[in-house]
Amino acid sequence: MLAVLLLLYAALVFAFQYVVLTRQIFHDEVQDVETVEGLLFFDVHGALQLRQDYYSRPQSHLLIDRMMEVLDSSGTVLYRSPTLNGMPLSGPPRPGEGDSSFDEHLVRLRDGSHVFLISHIHDMQGRRLLIRLGYDLGPLRSRMYQFFVLLLVAIPIALGLAALAGQAIAKRALRPLNRMAQDTEQITASNLHHRLEVLNPNDELGHIAQVFNHLLNRLEQAFIQLQRFTADAAHELRTPIAALRTVGEVALERGQDSEVYREAIGSILEETARLNETIDSLLLLARAEATQPGNPQTVFAVQPLVDEVLDLLQVVIDERRISVIEEGSPTEALNVRADKPLLRIAILNVLHNAVKFSPTGSTLRISYNQLDKLSPTLCIGFHDQGPGIATGEHERVFDRFFTSSSLATAPMSGAGLGLSVAKLVIQRIGGEIRFDQDVRSGARCLIELPVFER
Repeated sequence: MLAVLLLLYAALVFAFQYVVLTRQIFHDEVQDVETVEGLLFFDVHGALQLRQDYYSRPQSHLLIDRMMEVLDSSGTVLYRSPTLNGMPLSGPPRPGEGDSSFDEHLVRLRDGSHVFLISHIHDMQGRRLLIRLGYDLGPLRSRMYQFFVLLLVAIPIALGLAALAGQAIAKRALRPLNRMAQDTEQITASNLHHRLEVLNPNDELGHIAQVFNHLLNRLEQAFIQLQRFTADAAHELRTPIAALRTVGEVALERGQDSEVYREAIGSILEETARLNETIDSLLLLARAEATQPGNPQTVFAVQPLVDEVLDLLQVVIDERRISVIEEGSPTEALNVRADKPLLRIAILNVLHNAVKFSPTGSTLRISYNQLDKLSPTLCIGFHDQGPGIATGEHERVFDRFFTSSSLATAPMSGAGLGLSVAKLVIQRIGGEIRFDQDVRSGARCLIELPVFER
C-alpha cells in the first residue's frame, strides 16, 4: 500500500514538474519573440536581417539554442536561424496563426526532434511578418527522464527507511505493552493485590492499565469475600455439627430407652434450626458483600419500609406488650436509593434486636430526623428500654459472630450476624450505622442514610 502511494506521489510530482517547466519555456519564448521584434531589420537590399551586436558575452546570444523562422504574408521564408540547419520550422502559415496573441503548439522537424513552438504576427515597415520561435524539447525531456528515474530509485530507498523507522517506532511504542503483559503473567490467585504500573493515565496504555487494575480490584474483592465466607462457614458450622454428633453418640451409648432417643432427637432438631438460621445469615451476608454500586437499585421512601417491618414483627410486639412510638419530622418526601430487599433485611435485624431485648411492657421509640450535613441525610433512631450495650462493646457488636459477655444479654444472643449484615448493607448504600454511646438507659441504634435528590 505504501509503495503504491509513493508511486502515485512520484507520478504527480513528475507531472507537476513537467507542466511548470513547459509554462516557463512558454514564458521565455514570449520574451524572446518580443526581443527579436526589436532586432529585425531590412538591409539595403531588402533582405531581412537580425542584429548580432546586442550581446556582450557569447552565452547571452539570444538564438544560441533557439530556432527561429520569419515568413511574410505569402508564406515566403524571409529569415531562418542557423540552428535549423535549413529545415523548415513548420509548414505554410495556418489561417489566423499568431493574429491575436502568441500561438503555441508542438511540431516535429524532419530530423525527428520535437519543438515547442510559438507564433506571433509582427508589422514592420508596412509589411506583415509571421515570427516563429521554437525550443527543442529533447534536452528538457532528457532531464525529466533522469528526474523520473531518480524518483523511482528513491522509492525503494524511502520504503526501506520507512520500514526501519516504523519498526523502531512500533518496538518503542509496544515496549510498555510488553511490560504490562509480563506483569500480568505474574499475577496469580496468591498475589491479586499486585497492580500494573500506570506510567501516563492520560494515554491509551494508561487507560488500559487503569481498567485492568479496576478489574483486579473487583477480582480481589470477590476472592476475599469468598475466602471470608468459607472461613465464616467453617468456623460457625463446625461447633453445631460437632454438637449434633455428640448428642447422637450419647443417645446411642445410653441404650434403647425411647425417652432418651426423644430427648436426643429434640436436641438435634433444635440445633438444626439454629444451624439453618446461621446458614441463612451467612448467605445473606455473602449477598450483601456482593452488592456493588452498579447493582439494580430503586428509589423509595424509608418510613413506609420501617412500618412494613413493624407489621411483620407485630405478633411479637403484641406478645411482649411493647408500645411503639414514632416521632420526629415528617419524612414521607425523603427518598433513598438502594437495594430495597437488602435494606428491609437490615432494618428488620435492627428492629428485631430492639424488640428482642426490650422488657415486657416497655416502649420502643422510632425517630426520624433530617441532618444538616454536606448532603441531605435522613437519620432513623431505634431506642429500646432493654439492658443496653456494655461499655466497650458499642463498636464490637457489629463484628461477625460477636456475642456479648454481659449476663443480661448473653441468654438472648443469636448467631452474632444480624448487626454485621445490617452494617454491611447500610455501608453499601453510603450510610452509617452506630449505637449512641450517650444514652443512659437502653440502647439507641442510629441509621444515617443519604437522601436521594432528583
